[in-house]
Formats: sequence, structure tokens, C-alpha cells
Amino acid sequence: MQKIMAVNAGSSSIKFQLLSMPEEIVIASGLIERIGLEDANVTIKYNDKKHEAVQPIKDHAVGVKLVLKMLIELKIVDSLEEITGVGHRVVQGGEFFQDAAIINEAVIQKIADLKDLAPLHNPAHITGIKAFQEALPKVIQVAVFDTTFHQTMEKETFMYATPYEYYEKYGVRKYGFHGTSHNFVAQECAKLLNKKDSKIIICHIGNGASLCAVKDGKSIDTSMGLTPLEGIPMGTRTGNLDPTLIDLISTKENKSVNDILNVFNKKSGYIGISGVSHDARDLTKGMNEGNERCKLAFDIQAKRIVDYIASYYVLLGGCDAICFTAGIGENVWHLRENIINRLAVLGAKLDTEKNKTVYGSQELISHKDSKIKVFVIPTNEEVMIARDVIKKMA
Repeated sequence: MQKIMAVNAGSSSIKFQLLSMPEEIVIASGLIERIGLEDANVTIKYNDKKHEAVQPIKDHAVGVKLVLKMLIELKIVDSLEEITGVGHRVVQGGEFFQDAAIINEAVIQKIADLKDLAPLHNPAHITGIKAFQEALPKVIQVAVFDTTFHQTMEKETFMYATPYEYYEKYGVRKYGFHGTSHNFVAQECAKLLNKKDSKIIICHIGNGASLCAVKDGKSIDTSMGLTPLEGIPMGTRTGNLDPTLIDLISTKENKSVNDILNVFNKKSGYIGISGVSHDARDLTKGMNEGNERCKLAFDIQAKRIVDYIASYYVLLGGCDAICFTAGIGENVWHLRENIINRLAVLGAKLDTEKNKTVYGSQELISHKDSKIKVFVIPTNEEVMIARDVIKKMA
């Protein structure tokens, strides 16, 4: 038995799970938010218990030391020596990382070199990595990249029709994200289908959302691009739009490019259309109370999702299964219904009553007469990270 930490460090947060491997049992999970402030929030869940605290946490190094100290104080582990590996989620691995990588100075430098492709994420990941290296200097540390799963895409799929030298000089291309989640769901779906030569379309719908076409276990296309802004509308992101909007809004609103990209990333999608919230629960409440803009936000997203599913159906040459995952995909039954009802032309049909009862559990929700199986499959990125750590330790 190995105890592995799966870590996702943000610019002001640290999310983690401690897992027992290879049993894939969660021993504890936790989240530190508002790092750098006097009122940082600390939450750790273990053995059906929950520990919460509010205290100053100066930086990630202090946050990591606090997490490790609490693991001992709460008797989750007897000694830090029980932790034999740490896996770090890294958003952008570019074309350089085709697989998870054992972290050394060269790997850290390469992650830093890719910061232009993920300016908000990669520097934060490095901060988290260095904090854990300092706290657990003898423990193997592994970087697991969101982009790796999508490195199987063909050039005709990942290239943009911009001048080719932009690709050669700056790495301008589609990379895709949520790869760890898409990989996990693809593997789970293949087991349910009991076939390896499967054609699967995955809808990872959370505050961030992306689709992926998976053929025989490999990603052949995905909706996010150079950054997570491309694709379908999300909680706060626009998804695809005409790039000339940047010049139009810049002129009309007297905003800089960075200002506009901030709006496209943080003030659009659900919140932009509804004017209510980026949270699907708030939009559902508003829709049920007759707010047309809340309904419109869901309808726009559903329509764009169906656009991708239809194109992936053609790309795959058919489809064995459509899978819904992540917070909204797993829990918002009316959005699943909205999407699948639009796919009747492909022979997809929901078990309407079954669909309404599924919240965050693995279930087949398609009708027995459906030509495409439809599943809800809860994602587990932390388990995938821990699996990669175990592989690298072998």
C-alpha cells in the first residue's frame, strides 16, 4: 500500500487528496483558499469528519506545511514518511510533455517556459511544486499534465489556419484541457461498454467545460484550444466567438485587449447571458421562476454542445456512448435532457424518469431503444494523478 498526495495548486489555493494506492481509496481531502490573506480558509475532510479553520497563510509554502502538520495532528497519518509520492496537476504541458514526468529542475524550467500558454496556471503550479519539494524533500514528485491526453490529435485537428510560422515560433495550436478527466471517464466508459474499440463523446461540464471525442481510448479532438477560452460557453467564459469582437468592444468601451479578455474569461457565459450568476444552481432556480435569460444561458450552451457532439459523431464515424461528467454534467438533469433531446436525429433517446433521479452517481440514463448509450460518470482526476505517480514509481 502506498499513500499518494494528488495536488492541484492555484494562484491562491491548494486542493489535495491523500489516497491509498493501488486500492484507490481516499484517506483525506482538503482545500486551502485565499492564500496570502489574513483570513485564509482551511478545510480537511477525513473519516466522515470535517475540520475547518480561518487563519493567516502568508504563501503556498506556509499552506503546504500547515496541511502536512494537520495530517499528523488529526491522526490521518502517524508520520510524513508514510507519504511516498506527490502528484501535481499542471494545466499546460505544451508539445514537450507527452506523458507525466518525474519532477526535477529541468522539468520545472520547462513548465516555466510554457507560462505564456497558461499565464494564470503554470506559475501557480510551480509555486505549489516547490512548496511540496521543500516540505517533503525525499519524496518523489510527479507532474501530470492536462494537455497530455490530447497529444494524440492529428495535425489537421490541432492546427489553426493562422500563418504557419506562429506555430513554429510560438507554439500556436489547439492543446485542449481537462485531459485527466477525459482520460478517466473514457476508461470507465470503455469498461461499461466492455469494448476497447469504442467511440465515445465526453461532456465535461463544470464551471469550466469541454468536450472530447475518444476513439479506441485516444483523444482525437477536443473543444478547448490554445487556452481554455475556446469551445462551448461555460460558467464565466464565452467559448467560441468572432475575434473581431475584441476590436469592436475595445473601440466602443475604451478597453484594452487584456480588459476584454478578462471579460471573455470571467464575466461571460452563464453570468454574462443571465446577469444572475455563474452557478448552474442559481440559474436553475431563476429559470424555474420564469427568468428567460437564465433559460437562454442553458439553451445557448446546450445548442453549442450539440454542435460539437454532431461534428464528433461524423469524425468518429458513429458513436457508442455519450458521457456526462463534472459538477454540472453529473448533477443538472434538465441540461442533460436539453442536450440529448436535440440529438434525436442521431437516434439518441433518454430514459426521462431515470435521468431526473441521477445526481453525481454512475448510471446509464439512455432509453432501451436509444441507438447511443448515454451515461453519467463522475470524474476522478485525483485518482488519475495518483495512478500516474504509481506508474512513475515502478
